[in-house]
Amino acid sequence: MSGQVASGSERLVVLALGANLGDRAATLRAAARELAGSPGLRLVAASSVYETGPVGGPDNQPAYLNAVLVFSSALPAREVLGIGLAVEAAHGRTREVRWGPRTLDVDVIVVGDETSDDPELELPHPRAHERPFVLIPWLEADSEATLPGWGPVAGLLGPESGDGVVLREGLRLIELD
Repeated sequence: MSGQVASGSERLVVLALGANLGDRAATLRAAARELAGSPGLRLVAASSVYETGPVGGPDNQPAYLNAVLVFSSALPAREVLGIGLAVEAAHGRTREVRWGPRTLDVDVIVVGDETSDDPELELPHPRAHERPFVLIPWLEADSEATLPGWGPVAGLLGPESGDGVVLREGLRLIELD
């Protein structure tokens, strides 16, 4: 599934979702529906939901729920970013503290093989390669996932630990109702 999508100028777009305030599960479900219903984005795959502790930012934040959505799209990367920001805003996202708690975070991880060093939209996402809460759900949604400049996502992950329920670096699969 990874890389270019068969039809014309469409390519894979990978979005990572996270939430650690409010009804996290309901927010992720609603955001996924809204993103999948956005003109120009065609949902190809969605991961399960995973829980992990916060990375960076203030101490004593609540745990995050995370998921990855894979789309096919011909939209420009900036338009994809705009859709993600609009969905965040619709769910009350504010940007007061870097890496602080949030009702919803929508990160653009990749848009095909596009690269950008624009600070407003770095592609691929500059920290995706070191975040199991992005890589594990992404690999689940796309077993052939490749991060441009880094290679196959499977190769970026260390060995699993435990019995498969508790995963790398405290990431835990969550069963939603």
